[in-house]
Amino acid sequence: MKIFDTHTHVISPDSSAYPRDPIGGHQSEWSQERPVDAASLLRAIDEAGIAKAVVVQASTVYGHDNRYVVDTVRAHPTRLVGVYSIDALAPDAVERIDHWQAEGLSGFRLFTTGSTMPGQSDWLGHKHSYPAWAHAEKLGIPVCLQMTMEGLPALRSLLDRFPRVRVLLDHCARPDLSDGTPFAQAEALFDIASFPGVFLKLTNRTLAAAMAGSSTPRDFLEKIIDVFGAGRIAWGSNFPAAEGALPTLLATARDVLARLPVHDQAMIFAGTAATVYPALVQAPAHV
Repeated sequence: MKIFDTHTHVISPDSSAYPRDPIGGHQSEWSQERPVDAASLLRAIDEAGIAKAVVVQASTVYGHDNRYVVDTVRAHPTRLVGVYSIDALAPDAVERIDHWQAEGLSGFRLFTTGSTMPGQSDWLGHKHSYPAWAHAEKLGIPVCLQMTMEGLPALRSLLDRFPRVRVLLDHCARPDLSDGTPFAQAEALFDIASFPGVFLKLTNRTLAAAMAGSSTPRDFLEKIIDVFGAGRIAWGSNFPAAEGALPTLLATARDVLARLPVHDQAMIFAGTAATVYPALVQAPAHV
């Protein structure tokens, strides 16, 4: 079965060429303790048997300076696709989107929560971000959202205004699943499935959350597939932010998804990723 990993990161050992400027003001612990550069990522995906990977800007290292992602993707265009980070509130947000798209990247990320910036930022949905969302909708640029469940009302408001945008929610928007089926605490996540452009990124972080309390991964998968359909769920390892070797992270996901019909597994491991990021199945522009 073909595997596309929708969530990997790269950290350069050369901090002079690629200086640190993390969102939140301090660098994430994972990027200091287990950094993986471009060459190491390629070795890891080869070892895991992953066909292609999406390299997502390490916002907690480089902020909105996406040059290392650009250089990494350009060096390996047949294996990697890149996602850049922007400040959606900046007056030049549209120009920055055009710049990074022209550099060969394939969608942008909005970072509204994370290890260096806990909680949910209140700027998601601000009117100053409307030009960036409108531009994404007009050009068919996917938006990757690092957010919590608390941000879903703001996202609903944005999607009411920009209904054709494809949005991929990192870690399924970090739901609390500990109450178990029918997952009443995550009701807002299931409700947002009414917007057909919303996709879920199923990471090992989410699978771990599905093991908490009264929840089981089997019950959670059954629920999200019933609500969203496998065609709107994409696997991502979160390597190396997630602890463990990439082959191990993939093996964990395979084990959890093994009970699903083969078609659903194929969509979650590759098909949905290709829908969100068509560059994964297109001939690269830079070879």
